[in-house]
Amino acid sequence: MRNCQDTIIMTIESVMAQDYPHKLMEVIFVDDGSEDNTLSIIKEYASKIDMKVKIFHHEWKGLGYSRNVVVQNASGKYIVWVDGDIVLSKDYVRKQVEYMEKHPNVGITQGKCWLFLFKNETLIPFLEQVSFLAYDIINYGKASEKLPGTAGSTYRYEALIDVGGFDDSIKGAGEDMDVAYRIRKKGWQIHLATDGVFYAKRKETWSSLWRQYFWHGYGFYHVSQKNKGIFKPQFMLPLVSFLSGLKCACVSFKVTYKLRVFFLPIFFVFKTCAWWAGFMASYTTNSHKHVLRW
Repeated sequence: MRNCQDTIIMTIESVMAQDYPHKLMEVIFVDDGSEDNTLSIIKEYASKIDMKVKIFHHEWKGLGYSRNVVVQNASGKYIVWVDGDIVLSKDYVRKQVEYMEKHPNVGITQGKCWLFLFKNETLIPFLEQVSFLAYDIINYGKASEKLPGTAGSTYRYEALIDVGGFDDSIKGAGEDMDVAYRIRKKGWQIHLATDGVFYAKRKETWSSLWRQYFWHGYGFYHVSQKNKGIFKPQFMLPLVSFLSGLKCACVSFKVTYKLRVFFLPIFFVFKTCAWWAGFMASYTTNSHKHVLRW
């Protein structure tokens, strides 16, 4: 986590409320150079947690490095990644563990991601939420080719060690896509939309949404240079994004019955344009180091 003082308390309390046996859990905090009160809040709550607690803090080093701190210090069979703005449902850990125990060939699972509040929402977080809702419906109960982010995901420790952990040389976002891709290439399955539910905070303005997906595109350039075949640009064309958004709109309308879901095609195109802007900015900055390959 980094600079999460406004949300970290509810995140910690959701972990403390888990109905999985606490004696079988450990909590590893990694603060990646926070400049607010995040670290002091963590230290204050550490004594209240009836689980084994480890706290690590360092100057800002990025996502890959920070996640490897967890991998290097974890003693459990599974790692549940909980970002500093996520809230887990009370039974989340238990359901994730039960699912992984029943599916020994699965290296990564991810539950259903819901918005913090599903009423009185503004358009942008609503559209982001229903797109995840549609993905959950489409992917439920089967192996997925989609590479998940780490937020709310459960990783089998063995699978992480099998691929050597995260690549801390990747700049920006994308370390999660990279490791998930390598885990799948090793023969492990990825299952999304399992029964557990976690809640995530969504961006609320067009500018913040643009920055988020610009950042994702910027980091993914590095991932694409490392992993030949991970990036198929034809699936990131605006027309394809429009059609994908239309499909998600039709799927989510059957559940929500809200006409606003039909803004999703335009919403998807907007995010795709931001992603491409970040990708090309990264290419322009780093092209002297790589040859662009698809």
